[in-house]
Amino acid sequence: MRIAPAAIPFAIALFAAATPIAAQTTYPDIPEPMIFDMMRPLGARKGEAEVNALAMTTSPFRPRSAEWAPEIEYAFADGKAIEFELPFDGARLEALKLGLQAAFGASANGSSAHGVQYLGIYDRETGLYSNSLLYMAGHRFSGRWSMMNMVGLDDIALARRAGRNALLLNHATFYDATPGTTVGIEVNVAGGRERLVRVTPQLHQRVANKVAVQAGAGVEKHRHHRARPALGVRLVREL
Repeated sequence: MRIAPAAIPFAIALFAAATPIAAQTTYPDIPEPMIFDMMRPLGARKGEAEVNALAMTTSPFRPRSAEWAPEIEYAFADGKAIEFELPFDGARLEALKLGLQAAFGASANGSSAHGVQYLGIYDRETGLYSNSLLYMAGHRFSGRWSMMNMVGLDDIALARRAGRNALLLNHATFYDATPGTTVGIEVNVAGGRERLVRVTPQLHQRVANKVAVQAGAGVEKHRHHRARPALGVRLVREL
């Protein structure tokens, strides 16, 4: 396995920047985006855990073409969480994924919060390791409206190469329609070789005390390809 030299310094900086006082702040309640999932909310408390799985497809009548990924998330300290994920393409395990997340604190009387997220992915086919780092900023405007923004770099490398250090941008706006029901729209932008843009309206529905379903239907556009539908569903079970 070849590891990108930038991976370890970024992971260390992630937790060095998050001070213990940040976890003692009152954080806003902001939903997690369906596609670009967070590793527990920014204000997660030590011991919180969750298992979930996301399935995505651009061909709803060809289930074998679906991409899906089970994952487990755990807050090992207040405001700090880790995630293990197994991305599949159909029945083939494509990669091994590790995520780390840390909260920096809240402001505006607990209406705004920010933090950082690190993602490391080992590609089983190529044997290469890639990593990304994103800054997260969320805000609750009212009892119903909120948003979460993430911006950072994908496939980080010290040397300049085509497709490396590409822009990652994710925005989600949410509206809490009723207790347990949230509607929203998520926008994903990725630079690099693929240059992906995806827009996904979505519905989040709590179906039991610790069980929720998220479903979305939108459109995505890759570089040199036509726009196509993008359908997804995520099942969530808090532990």
